[in-house]
Amino acid sequence: MLTTIAQLYKQAYSGLSRNSWYLSVVMFINRSGTMVVPFLSIYCVQELHFSIVQAGTIMAMFGIGSIMGSFFGGKLTDKIGFYDLQVGALLSGGLLFMLLGFLRTYPTLAIGTFILSFCNESFRPANSTAIAHYSSEDNKIRSYSLNRLAVNLGWAFGAATGGLLAAVNYHLLFWVDGCTNILAGVMLLILMPRSKVMFGIKKHVDEANEAISAYKDKVYLAFIFLSTLFGMCFFQFFIMQPVFLKLNWHLGERIIGALMAWNGVMIALIEMIIVHRLEGRRNGLVYIITGVLTGAVGYILFNLLPAGIAAAAVIVTLITLSEILAMPFMNAFWISRCSPTNRGEYAALYSMSWSAAQVTAPFLGSVLIQYGGFYLLWWMLGLISLFAATGYWFLYRYIKTPLTS
Repeated sequence: MLTTIAQLYKQAYSGLSRNSWYLSVVMFINRSGTMVVPFLSIYCVQELHFSIVQAGTIMAMFGIGSIMGSFFGGKLTDKIGFYDLQVGALLSGGLLFMLLGFLRTYPTLAIGTFILSFCNESFRPANSTAIAHYSSEDNKIRSYSLNRLAVNLGWAFGAATGGLLAAVNYHLLFWVDGCTNILAGVMLLILMPRSKVMFGIKKHVDEANEAISAYKDKVYLAFIFLSTLFGMCFFQFFIMQPVFLKLNWHLGERIIGALMAWNGVMIALIEMIIVHRLEGRRNGLVYIITGVLTGAVGYILFNLLPAGIAAAAVIVTLITLSEILAMPFMNAFWISRCSPTNRGEYAALYSMSWSAAQVTAPFLGSVLIQYGGFYLLWWMLGLISLFAATGYWFLYRYIKTPLTS
């Protein structure tokens, strides 16, 4: 039995390029320092004595900066290549995180947060383009799953460490976050020397002006809209679900933390194996539809199951399976629509859809709860997910060609 399991893991992780592993190492280092953002609103209220509205505005500035950073990051990726932009974003982001800790007035912190987010998020399209560049047709979905694994492990480590540091001194968050950004940039320079990387991508950059714009691809724009809807529902898992479990189901913080950790554990343990087993067997939109519908069932069960740890564990498992099934194949979809010369634009639009979802999700959740409580929220998330799944099904029927090989 143990031999069979070991063989499954070996098969799931084998065949990936060395540079894909390097990019994932860089991503893990970068995300391991993700400490400022999870605690930024608390920092604004408790340390700087801002109002709740001001703290919300600061977070909104971060979201707006993320969207604009993704947009221009995609443009620059197609112009100068993914390597220089990744290094520049990591190094500048590190310095800006350190600087942000010195900004203590509302206007300066709002402006600083926007600039930081703009620079920091320009990294995403470049990184996504790099993963596509170093992936083959046989392993592109697993390459993105490996990167997602690095993101989730890094985020879990950073959030946990950030909580400990915040209890000591909030300013430590800015320094550690900045240092890990810079360390990630230095590791990228060491593991993937510029001369070797730029030699391989110069041809694509020179041809970039001939590429068709992603903003004229109507099928892809429809996909982005549906992905934004899915993202708005998915982010409620991290934003409103913990509040619901605490206030309505009266679960303790330790139980809620364990349930949220289960999400990361599941991704770490089984996503690569599931993707390895599914990759190339069917059209990727089939798995996306299945994932979105699984998430819809999870949200609706909040209104149907009796309150308790067991019910919460079942729902968290379903929503995590939704993420595992949908997100890797969403990455495969945008790669299938682009060429090496316009990957930056396609990656940027995909990143922007998630940034937009992250900005709008708290507003959506709070409005629905205000007018109809959590009961209305869970039903609406189920309906929105069902609508998104139907939209993906129409895309699947329209395209009728394999997208996951």
